[in-house]
Amino acid sequence: MSGTDDLLVEPERLAAELDAADPPTLLDVRWRLTGPPGRDDYAAGHLPGAVFVDLDTELCGPPGAAGRHPLPDPAALQAALRAAGVRTGHPVVVYDGGDGMAAARAWWTLRWAGHERVRVLHGGYPAWTTAGLPVSAEASEPRPGDLSVRPGALPVLDAGEAARLAAAQDAVLVDVRAAPRYRGEAEPIDPVAGHVPGAVNLPAPEYVTDGRFPAAEALRERFAAVGVAGGTAVGAYCGSGVTAAQAVLALHLAGRPDAALYVGSWSNWVADPDRPVATGA
Repeated sequence: MSGTDDLLVEPERLAAELDAADPPTLLDVRWRLTGPPGRDDYAAGHLPGAVFVDLDTELCGPPGAAGRHPLPDPAALQAALRAAGVRTGHPVVVYDGGDGMAAARAWWTLRWAGHERVRVLHGGYPAWTTAGLPVSAEASEPRPGDLSVRPGALPVLDAGEAARLAAAQDAVLVDVRAAPRYRGEAEPIDPVAGHVPGAVNLPAPEYVTDGRFPAAEALRERFAAVGVAGGTAVGAYCGSGVTAAQAVLALHLAGRPDAALYVGSWSNWVADPDRPVATGA
């Protein structure tokens, strides 16, 4: 079971670590679904020493039938992470604008790529500035890293595997989108409304608030309410695999490091008109 300290770091502790002789590598992954680019936020101010990495173009593949935020090409990801200074075995801390979604997807991507020592700054950039800690507007120039990307260190679902998980008696596929999207009453982004048949709904605000997670026991209770038990296989999806990565992080915090991510999520599911769509509760 992973401990909270292995997954999250509070601002004050990170500040102390940054004063060490060999501090963790900092990645700024601020991002908004509809813009403006997070790089603008980085230029205005960031944690000292942080390097900006773009979620859309560097941590994910090009949008298409595989989804709006599909898996990245391993070679391209390796080049981006090395350019950001990520080193083999050296700790990395990722942070975003505070909601925790982009940071969780970055955490998941690095873990999937085989880099184990990755934590999320709990509360993101707002938590850092609220604590009165220093920021910089100077672009960082890291020493090139040497990370070798080895995909597959975290479990991934494709559409067929997601469907089988949703239909199985001893498994749960969790849809973490807002309830109206799950029920098919509204779909502001993707061309078809509804959900994967058999999936259960647990909207993200029920297990994370403003990018901050409750204690592990509370997380276990919230996932148990939709059927996630100790012997139950579990996977998560959302619109494009960003919010669902945060659900996987929450499941890790709850003691479920086996939780799988349907990376393509709903944007991949509806790319094939032959896939069934369920509506209602």
